[in-house]
Amino acid sequence: MEKETLKQGKSGRKLIILGFVSIAILFLLYSRYQNPELITPDAFDSIQRIAYGFYVILLACLGAITYGLYIFHREKVERKEKDLFTIIAITTWNSKSRKIFLATFIGYGIFFALASGTLVYQPEINFATDLGQEVPGGFVAPCCGDPGYMPKIVYNLTEHVGLQIIPINFVLQVVVSYLVGLNTSIAISAYAISKKGRGASSIGAAAGLFIACPTCAGTFLSIFVGTASGIALTIALAQLQTLFIAISIPVLVITPFVMARKLRNADGSCKIDPTL
Repeated sequence: MEKETLKQGKSGRKLIILGFVSIAILFLLYSRYQNPELITPDAFDSIQRIAYGFYVILLACLGAITYGLYIFHREKVERKEKDLFTIIAITTWNSKSRKIFLATFIGYGIFFALASGTLVYQPEINFATDLGQEVPGGFVAPCCGDPGYMPKIVYNLTEHVGLQIIPINFVLQVVVSYLVGLNTSIAISAYAISKKGRGASSIGAAAGLFIACPTCAGTFLSIFVGTASGIALTIALAQLQTLFIAISIPVLVITPFVMARKLRNADGSCKIDPTL
């Protein structure tokens, strides 16, 4: 039984790695179709079909990562070892923690979508009359843009509300929302952790909000500091997008391990019962 559990855990790790590597390869391969000179009328339909296949494969990769995380998580809970991965798994395995994770994942995902421009609200523009687009309805734009930004899905929900799904933003949204949900569920379970640990988690979540839309901070602050200053700040923040990514995701990854140390008994076991 133990050998079977260990085998499943290794399979989970392989699925996680395979999923992320496949996404990277998928972005790299699709970037080959982003040369406008190669997009002839005859080639457009073929690239459009490739764009549809891109999203099918992307969703399959995310599904593999999700299933791999579940298998790895379950294996750690069943084996009850004394490493920090096991502490994190046990802390978030109970029903209460899973509900907290799910609520945070969905809530932060919606918030992220609003901040990153995935969910668009433009009251001054009517998608049907001003742009001549079908409402409800949408399309896939297969070309042309930087790697990770194409193909783009545009879907109009109403005359003023729509979705603009960019691959790299979509992946970042899923990853950051997962990490924020994980941090939140651990923090609430670990009620007695230090203020420093909670602060680190909050910093990671706040920074993670802007990794797909650093200009949102400039837009928000321009309300208070004036238009000219806000525009200057927006440009500065846009140039620091890589820095936001570099800071937020590592913080969100490291913080669960910091909090897990607070939940460790002297013998290395977890203070929380996974069945509660």
